[in-house]
Amino acid sequence: MRRGAWTKIAALAALFLGAGPAAWAQQVTSIPTGAHDGGMGLQPPATRIMSDIESFHNFLLPILAAITAFVLILLIYVMVRYNRATNPTPKKFTHNMTVEVIWTIVPVLVLVLIAARSFPLLFDQERVPADAQLTLKVTGNMWRWDYEYPDLGVQLTSNMLQQQDVDSYNASHQNDQKVYLLSTDNPVYVPIHTDVRVLITSNDVIHSWVVPAFGVRKDAFQGHVNDTWFNVDREGTYYGQCSELCGQNHAFMPIEIRAVSQADFNAWVLAQHGHLPAAPGTATTTTTTTAPSAPGGAAPAR
Repeated sequence: MRRGAWTKIAALAALFLGAGPAAWAQQVTSIPTGAHDGGMGLQPPATRIMSDIESFHNFLLPILAAITAFVLILLIYVMVRYNRATNPTPKKFTHNMTVEVIWTIVPVLVLVLIAARSFPLLFDQERVPADAQLTLKVTGNMWRWDYEYPDLGVQLTSNMLQQQDVDSYNASHQNDQKVYLLSTDNPVYVPIHTDVRVLITSNDVIHSWVVPAFGVRKDAFQGHVNDTWFNVDREGTYYGQCSELCGQNHAFMPIEIRAVSQADFNAWVLAQHGHLPAAPGTATTTTTTTAPSAPGGAAPAR
């Protein structure tokens, strides 16, 4: 095969291997979550679930590498040792009890070992806490995300910021830089150390709401609601993207989430003309007048 053909194959492989949201975020410089230009591996985890996913990944990768290397070495040995030139008269046996027992028991033990680590993790991912303190409804549209906090009376629409808007914002905000293709005009705010239940649906085609640092990925279907959850460990700005091919502008549906303290989150809710949940034993009040500015200079929801 010519060198040019190999180059094209390598380029296509790099494209498909790096097409996901996690790989995208790792190519961006100076993102507060720790991703950086030229980075390898998973993004720094921001939730306990993602920490467990990373741990399972690091546990599983050597097993996969060992199995792949063993099979490759075995294939090469068989091709060299038992080809027509070196072995003109092949053996005619059909069974080997020892080999068959080994290649049955060993894979079963490997699968049991993997299952012992993966099943509890899957259970934790799918078990949405019944006492989640905050509910966030996410609706996918062609090509934007709509968000609603049903218990707080807040709604907002999140669109990707254009390049000129990012450049203009960054010129006047040296300590709060936006990132083209990942930053939005209305980022989502959530409090840290809070169980957040996420309800995900769509108004049109299939979308997928993905935040790699949270270990969250859920498809959005029209007429159906999926749910997931997360609990962010530390403050920061986290990014994701739609990960289900949804049309012409699929690549321009970023997700921007700002994890802040409970006090800053409350201030943001009031700035969006929402209301805070009433303390136990008190009546719910709604704030419709004076509200403090949103942290980070976030624009009010449209």
